[in-house]
Amino acid sequence: MAEHVKDRRKERVDRGIKVRTDGIYAISHRSEIAYLVTPRLLFIVGLLLAPVILIPFPYWQRVLSIVCIYALLAISFDFLANYVGLVSLGGALFMGVGGYTAALLNSHFGLPQAVTVPVATVLGGAICTVFLLPCLPLRGVYFAIVSLMFPLLAGRLIEALDIFGGTDGIMGIDGFSSGWVEQYVLIGSVLAAVFILRRMVNEDVGLVFRGVKDNDQAVKASGINITTYKAFGVFISSMLGCLGGACLAHIYMWAGISQFALDFSIIPIAATVVGGGGTLIGSVIGCIILVPISEILRDFGTLRIAVYAIILTAFIVFKSEGIMMYATRKYEQFERWVQI
Repeated sequence: MAEHVKDRRKERVDRGIKVRTDGIYAISHRSEIAYLVTPRLLFIVGLLLAPVILIPFPYWQRVLSIVCIYALLAISFDFLANYVGLVSLGGALFMGVGGYTAALLNSHFGLPQAVTVPVATVLGGAICTVFLLPCLPLRGVYFAIVSLMFPLLAGRLIEALDIFGGTDGIMGIDGFSSGWVEQYVLIGSVLAAVFILRRMVNEDVGLVFRGVKDNDQAVKASGINITTYKAFGVFISSMLGCLGGACLAHIYMWAGISQFALDFSIIPIAATVVGGGGTLIGSVIGCIILVPISEILRDFGTLRIAVYAIILTAFIVFKSEGIMMYATRKYEQFERWVQI
């Protein structure tokens, strides 16, 4: 037995797969392919099967839709903060603009959801980018504070001027044709957002984004217009938020001032901290954890804020890297016995 053990040794499972960098792989066997693909498949299949698993629980099917909407906002925040270097607290602005745009297109122009959602996504993203354009030279806490003012200002203007339905909001919006359409539109949007942004940040444009984040003056000295890239990053981020807002308006068949609520700015940040910033997928995992907790604690009112504070404090103190980074590191440390 001892001799048999001497003929073997332990080595990392990913030994021989990763070469030079994390982005270059040398795959020689289907077991290695399975090692790389399995976590991604578990996430994708899990999301796609969630509506089926929750059939006996219609309330939690609706919660799943809300999770996806918050996930879009969290991906938006993660991308803008960790790849472009703009920490935005304007998630509520994106949500409100997208919701009101979809509501107006549907109720006043009679356009169907298949048109209102994509148009509200693109048009709302353009509107939010124009609003934030004068603020792009700002960085850090200054941009964060200014971006937080916009949803507060928008809500108060609608209330004071009594426009877009005033405090009553815009009612009579068409809902999704079925719960299945609602859930799979949102799940598909989340998966598409993660896939597209992961591809984008690994391309040349992603390299420029990270350069703007790390040292925008050096990028500017290279002859690249950093304002253009910042505006492009804000446009992508705001489109994701507006997509969530447009879908939320059709889910509730109503759009109102509450879509500018600060919950839409705060919870995505908390989810990104819990899931792991700079990973994109971690933001989704954070929403899958925090939003159901929020629903469970709904009857406790403002006590939810205390729970969020405890969770965030615990993660920042003990696991500041977030769940995704921790899980990835542990997964890559798996070992196996191999013959010498």
